[in-house]
Amino acid sequence: FHSKAFAKFLPHRSGRAIMLSQYLQKAMHRAIYEKIEDETYYGEIPGFQGVYSNADNLKSCQETLQEVLEGWIILELRLQHPLPIVDGINLNSQLEVA
Repeated sequence: FHSKAFAKFLPHRSGRAIMLSQYLQKAMHRAIYEKIEDETYYGEIPGFQGVYSNADNLKSCQETLQEVLEGWIILELRLQHPLPIVDGINLNSQLEVA
């Protein structure tokens, strides 16, 4: 994962870091991308309300979508909102806001 902001959620717990990394990877595998009318790319992750991106090319769209996902997870944790369970990975009881 790209964001250093996750470090405050994972102090000295490599198992949590691995679980979070797997969660991000599996969530990103759910992403749906399409080329839209203005010739840019749009991407979203079903089940993750408000997590979407739009960029000039597919790679930039994917990178931005992952950054948006990371920020969304941090916000949801801070607000104590439940996160979606992704392929059996449930972060709701695993991560705590520092």
